[in-house]
Amino acid sequence: MANLIKLEIVTPDRNLMSEDVEYVGAPGVSGEFGVLHNHTPFLTALSIGSLFYKKEGRKYYVFVSGGFTEVTPTKVSILAEVAEKAEEISLERARKARERAEQRLQQEKEQIDYARAKSAMARAMYRLKCRDEAVSAGTCSM
Repeated sequence: MANLIKLEIVTPDRNLMSEDVEYVGAPGVSGEFGVLHNHTPFLTALSIGSLFYKKEGRKYYVFVSGGFTEVTPTKVSILAEVAEKAEEISLERARKARERAEQRLQQEKEQIDYARAKSAMARAMYRLKCRDEAVSAGTCSM
């Protein structure tokens, strides 16, 4: 298919993926954005959330947290601090992280690093959301 775009996702630990896809949607710090083949080049910072891509008409999900995205007419390069395919997300680990963050946020604000606890809560919630979206799309099992 001629209208595909190369999606590469890299973290400090590994090359997560490099595939030709039809569409990429990702969470930018200024809002979500979508990319098709022949898109105008741009560079943006990533936010915490669910990145998704379409391949052969199906949606696939990847949790991302922090980093940058570079878009060219033929390629989307994601340089993420953290990235996990939906099927790699441990529901138990994400739920426990959410519970720990909830407990920290209930403490007195002076006793905790509030921003760090809120960030941990957001990561846990988006991991769970990413997994749920992939299950709903049929590209990940429970």
